[in-house]
Amino acid sequence: MEVNSIKEIDTIIGNAFKTNKEIAINQLEQIISKMPIEIKTLINDAFTLKRIPKEYLLSSILFAYSNAGGLAFSIKAMGYINYANLYFSIIGSRGDIKSPAMDLATFPLVKYDNEKYKEFKKNNIELEETEKSDRKQLFLQDATIESAIYTHYKNKYSIGIFIDELYFIIEKMASKSSTEGTAWRTFFLQGNTNKHIDISRKTTESFRIEKSYPTLLGSIQSQFVPKLFADGNLESGLIDRILFTNKLTMNNQLSINDISIEVSENYSKSLINLLNYRTEIENTFEMDDLQIELDTNANKRLFDYSQELINRQNKANDLSKEYISKMMINIHKITLLTHLILNSKRQTYQSKISTETIEIAILILEFYFINFKIVLDENISQKEKLPTTEDIIRLAIKNNASQKDVVAITGMNKSSISRKWNNVLMQLAT
Repeated sequence: MEVNSIKEIDTIIGNAFKTNKEIAINQLEQIISKMPIEIKTLINDAFTLKRIPKEYLLSSILFAYSNAGGLAFSIKAMGYINYANLYFSIIGSRGDIKSPAMDLATFPLVKYDNEKYKEFKKNNIELEETEKSDRKQLFLQDATIESAIYTHYKNKYSIGIFIDELYFIIEKMASKSSTEGTAWRTFFLQGNTNKHIDISRKTTESFRIEKSYPTLLGSIQSQFVPKLFADGNLESGLIDRILFTNKLTMNNQLSINDISIEVSENYSKSLINLLNYRTEIENTFEMDDLQIELDTNANKRLFDYSQELINRQNKANDLSKEYISKMMINIHKITLLTHLILNSKRQTYQSKISTETIEIAILILEFYFINFKIVLDENISQKEKLPTTEDIIRLAIKNNASQKDVVAITGMNKSSISRKWNNVLMQLAT
């Protein structure tokens, strides 16, 4: 990691004596402190009054804003155009208050979906099938892959896959015989970089999504996490596109109070401001977007950080190597998302992205990188199993090597090797 200031040197030295979880908690508090007051207050009050882990609610809020912005906003930097769609996975055990975090953050958008569904039913109640208007919706919670893609076709600016338990989709992806699992994986891989999705059918309607924008939020129990890395999910690069959130904070103190209406409303207003602005673009320009520019200093900082990621990737020798490569895309996405969040209260989205925004985006991305390393530490064994002395002896006998060779390899004394050698010979004879 390149060092740009005395403060960064202090941070590196301090982190050298901390666990990854301690580093992540410190990053989490820094991120929350830099959020707008309506988000900061909601996260802190939800933790104090409802015992909702801060990290779970932060990820759920980022998902909500990611979904609300949709294809209405883009960022062009370093020759690339990117959008703010991201995939989040909340990891924890049963009873870790995962669902309440997801529900609290997305409530304003779920309310919007409920209202649009009522309008849809009311407007189409007496119409023939061919005359019915399309249903507007932001989220899908229980759908087949065909339904998900078709719903996205009818809602071109975004579709949020909002799943209380990711395991069921992951299980399908891990099954070699499941065509739906393969299709889900392809959908997320294509959608991450906003590629087109073309569906051709012989007997039903064929359609094409020119530019996709899926978002994902789902929880998964800790014991199922290894499934995420199985049967093609790792090799395909899907894992490298997911922003994981481990359980970091805990509040065991109950409260008789609830989150105030004012706090909830302030958060809702900010989120709906973004949705309304996106809807106006959607209705007025039809698949056009507001491309947000970076100021000169921000552009330089983004370039420097991207170069740093390349340097880190070249030095990495574990599963984080591929993850870092996707961070070079995600920094653009998170920069745009951070800009939308910071400017949502006053709807000043057209302002240029500043260096301050880049620094917050870097902090957020590094937070998720540490979370990924925690996932690796706790779920994926990076160490190969070392052969036992007996394994070495069996290999020596198979290859006509001598006890002297085994002594040289293991460094053990002759009598110990001789005794183990004879035991192995007896086992092979029986």
